[in-house]
Amino acid sequence: MKVLVIGATGTVGSAVVGALETSHDVVKASRSGPVKVDLEDPASLDALFDEVRDLDAVVCCAASGPLVDLESAADEEIAGGMRGKLLGQVALARRAVRHLRDGGSVTLTGGTFSAPLAGGSLGALINSGLEGFVRNAAGELPRNLRINVISPGWIKETLEGMGLDSAGGTPVSEVARAYVEAVEGAMQGQTVRP
Repeated sequence: MKVLVIGATGTVGSAVVGALETSHDVVKASRSGPVKVDLEDPASLDALFDEVRDLDAVVCCAASGPLVDLESAADEEIAGGMRGKLLGQVALARRAVRHLRDGGSVTLTGGTFSAPLAGGSLGALINSGLEGFVRNAAGELPRNLRINVISPGWIKETLEGMGLDSAGGTPVSEVARAYVEAVEGAMQGQTVRP
């Protein structure tokens, strides 16, 4: 299969690329890579699909959302936080549907935390929105296309990089396996929590 991975240079994206490259032709895209894309720039999404064709799967690992203080955050800060991770991935999925081969798939990235997180209200809104979008969009897709969302919590390696206790984190290799299963499997409209 020919698989486009967006956010290919990040911690999760690099692991997903490594896991997929053993069996698939992987096209790596990021804000700074040779194939450039920015989820917050719809024109860059259009240019991406003009450049990269004949895709079987699109995987987005580029989604991140800021922690914000609910009481003091400005409306624009909330809107800005939603632009990339939620609205950007929705825009990506909408475009991917027009360019994927029959039976292809879109895999997005959400997030899950087992307990309330200080500053996490915006993230909860975004991630719940993504899950609802994927669940419903699955029933609307033509040509046997599939859509799913991978919703990891803390990544062990990210916690280590932040100098925090990584015991509660999921190893990035486990998270990458979930993306591979979404690309290669038959799941549809699912939220996968590795």
